[in-house]
Amino acid sequence: MPDFKFEDECKGLVAGVDEAGRGPWVGPVVAGAVVFLNHAVDPFLLNHLNDSKKLSAKRREELFEIIKKEALKGNLCYGVGEASAAEIDEINILQASFLAMKRALEGLKVKPNTALIDGNREPKDFCCQTKCVIKGDALSFSISAASIVAKVTRDHLMQQMALKYPGYGFEKNAGYGTKDHIEGLKKYGITPEHRRSYKPIKEIFEKNM
Repeated sequence: MPDFKFEDECKGLVAGVDEAGRGPWVGPVVAGAVVFLNHAVDPFLLNHLNDSKKLSAKRREELFEIIKKEALKGNLCYGVGEASAAEIDEINILQASFLAMKRALEGLKVKPNTALIDGNREPKDFCCQTKCVIKGDALSFSISAASIVAKVTRDHLMQQMALKYPGYGFEKNAGYGTKDHIEGLKKYGITPEHRRSYKPIKEIFEKNM
């Protein structure tokens, strides 16, 4: 379970950073950044924070609402950043993930001294020093909270996209290559939001040129 160990090892303000949406074939990659300004946050939040993938959609939504309330109270702050499908195609998914993270950090009301990055790939040219934490979303409260911000925000974006592009099942599959998504591609083709650099989409795009 996560705690404040990694945050406490750093000096000054510490942001946890994580992204959601590397694997999907469509839509943006979204990053969240969270800074706990003190430890006086809702105990329910700390007791239930974990890797967002291990939480139910209902629990993620519940925790995100608490994160927003705690931000209004001044106990924490959070930022969200995204990189579009076009940017993913232009600079690749890893660099686009870093770009989304950078934008999430820039969206914070405070400037952190250190950013704890989930994973083992360290980005360059951030506004602060960075430290990678492997499986950080299950070890650090800040990264775990950031993973929830990123995942819930992206899910909401995909639900909106499902209204604009019905027939692909985006509201259920979040853009991953599920059966209903593949059926939608066969029936309706590629949308402007699809990642053309991803092999399945690239093959369809080249076939239809």
